[in-house]
Amino acid sequence: MTRRPLRIGNASGFYGDRSSALREMLTGGPLDVLTGDYLAELTMLILGRDRLKNPGLGYAKTFLRQLEEGLGLAHERGVRIVTNAGGLNPAGLADAVRALAAEVGVPVTVAHVEGDDLMPYGDGVLTANAYLGGAGITACLRAGADVVVTGRVTDAALVSGPAAWWFDWAPQDHDRLAGAVVAGHVLECGTQATGGNYSFFTAHDVRRPGFPLAEVFEDGSSVITKHPGTGGAVTTGTVTAQLLYETQGVRYLGPDVTARLDTVRLEQDGPDRVRVSGVLGEPPPALLKAGITRLGGWRNEVVFVLTGLDVDAKAALVRAQLAEALEGVADATWTLARTDHEDAATEETASALLRLVVRDPSPDRVGRVLTSAAVELALGSYPGFHVTAPPGPAQPYGVFTSALVPRESAPHTAVLPDGTKVQPMDPPPADLPPADLLPADLLPADLLPADLLPADLLPA
Repeated sequence: MTRRPLRIGNASGFYGDRSSALREMLTGGPLDVLTGDYLAELTMLILGRDRLKNPGLGYAKTFLRQLEEGLGLAHERGVRIVTNAGGLNPAGLADAVRALAAEVGVPVTVAHVEGDDLMPYGDGVLTANAYLGGAGITACLRAGADVVVTGRVTDAALVSGPAAWWFDWAPQDHDRLAGAVVAGHVLECGTQATGGNYSFFTAHDVRRPGFPLAEVFEDGSSVITKHPGTGGAVTTGTVTAQLLYETQGVRYLGPDVTARLDTVRLEQDGPDRVRVSGVLGEPPPALLKAGITRLGGWRNEVVFVLTGLDVDAKAALVRAQLAEALEGVADATWTLARTDHEDAATEETASALLRLVVRDPSPDRVGRVLTSAAVELALGSYPGFHVTAPPGPAQPYGVFTSALVPRESAPHTAVLPDGTKVQPMDPPPADLPPADLLPADLLPADLLPADLLPADLLPA
């Protein structure tokens, strides 16, 4: 018997996304499943630092705050919640959700997925996590979980896992799984599918785009849409832009299936509705991708404001005056941004910005000693000298790399609501040598040196 389509939405594209989105998605229209994607390369670094300070952390704390209001709404509406907010500690977040449920009096069952954590991985490694697929999520939902928390799964697994549960797909249903992976890839970045960051944004009202949802059909096809009355737009253009985001070839490799992007067909199916069909799937690769983060060292920066005439000469003077202070620093990069305008009416529009960024293995060489040396030039440098911020201490920065690891190194495990642990059946892999593998979800490591944000900018 054919089952009705699965209505699955997204309420988060990154750690720090719109805090009201979970409530908006639960109240804006009918849903069967609501997902939240909180993880990225930078996020793993942030969570890694959290775990260093407190081993009981390592998950996205903002998800819990959203759930204080959303858990009751989801229970009332019969909506399952699936999220990767567990980050480095899915078991810890699952326990926190249970505690929250007891506190607010909502009778929900919670399960989680683990096995992605590869630590200890090597010297200097802060985090190392394999990208798991959706099979663990499927197992948790089949066991009756209302909330499923995962660690590092692929972003698209948040949709393909629930779809396999809803339609009872088998691991060999490659075309259907591939279709769900494509739908998941479109949803994963939230409002990027509804006009956010869209090159042709002037064609739509994107002041507050609504979050996307997908109607997934039993054959793996889907319709991408959004709740009625929400902002933004769902067009073949917005969906194409997100479909091409972070992809590198016609084969989109994942742990459950390889989706053939050259078979995807998009068709406008009415206002704010785009039909996705024709997706063909192939067996997944034999190896899993792993994301590895390290603390790369320490960084600092000073931004000098150069106002009025002789901007190039003023920049040259500052560089010469700080040359001695920069001796011995591993890396110092100067960038002059000519934001000044000729015959400007205000000081701000008459100013250019000279930015110095320094990096070093030692926090001392790029700490307050260096930034203070820059500020000490105030009365002895170019006319109108000032900087955008006072002297500050060095901050750690992180580096992301990727690797391919055997599947057996990441024991994909679903921890069911009753505490039972099961290992979902792995799909039969393709017979492809490692050289043929391209990572899914992420850009190559050599294109992604990720600076860790200053501590005061990290999500609380």
